[in-house]
Amino acid sequence: MTMTASDYRHITVLLDEAVEQLALRADGCYVDGTFGRGGHSRLILEGLGAQGRLLGFDKDPLAIATGNALAAEDGRFVIVQRSFADMGDELAARQLTGQVQGVLLDLGVSSPQLDDPTRGFSFLNDGPLDMRMNPDAGVSAAQFIATADAEEIARVFKEYGEERFAKRMARAVVERRALKPFERTADLAAVLTEANPAWEKGKNPATRAFQGLRIHVNNELGDLERGLDAALESLAVGGRLVVISFHSLEDRIVKQFMRRHAKGEADNLPRHLPIIPKAFEPRLKLLGKPIFASDAEVKANPRSRSAVMRVAEKLR
Repeated sequence: MTMTASDYRHITVLLDEAVEQLALRADGCYVDGTFGRGGHSRLILEGLGAQGRLLGFDKDPLAIATGNALAAEDGRFVIVQRSFADMGDELAARQLTGQVQGVLLDLGVSSPQLDDPTRGFSFLNDGPLDMRMNPDAGVSAAQFIATADAEEIARVFKEYGEERFAKRMARAVVERRALKPFERTADLAAVLTEANPAWEKGKNPATRAFQGLRIHVNNELGDLERGLDAALESLAVGGRLVVISFHSLEDRIVKQFMRRHAKGEADNLPRHLPIIPKAFEPRLKLLGKPIFASDAEVKANPRSRSAVMRVAEKLR
């Protein structure tokens, strides 16, 4: 039986925990920056009253189709086909800057994107080498691999995939593409696997390189940095920022962002000032420690094992 895109199920990670941390107000305005298949959005809507509003963002056309169906059912919900990095412009156009009570970002790739071979994210299931969250925009993984030099490919593998054999694997890719271009995920995975001299136990040798390629193609870290800044400006005082990360590069950016704004800029002022100017005071308050998936959730959904959720509240 042939699988269609709608057959791939998405299990929302930290579903109840994330929505709980938003501390929903019945009449509040909220943003689900990574709609996916709408797990978090549906639960948020359950907690809102008739005056509540929810905006969802996603780049993936299939996610947008799901979002449009939800919007047709529930007039409190609107779906926008843009990166959450653009939420500042979108909210400004809707005159909602500084009026949002909560922003939720569930980062990374959704299960349907990983499981559907036609999307080209997986090294386990052969498919076209694409990896774009929006297949209608930007440069595909195949195009990048075909045109970038060995140094640039190695940088992507190392910087975004944390692959220690990045140079060796990049050279192997460039040597092979001279004979035949890469068009399929299995083909690239085979070359990367052969070029990796030290396989990690329990991890496919192509894992880190594929992660790096995916992050680069979708500008995931750049979008995250822009999105965090936009979220802070979009939030009302007392509003909450809830972010779920799935690998160390994402979590490091989130952690540093929240800590920086929770500390403020008082260290940059002369000592012994009687009053710290408001512009230098902290803008965020960290709420609790990082939250991880429970043993029961990890057992039911192994992909939740690497999830870490951080929460902060806007002070000014």
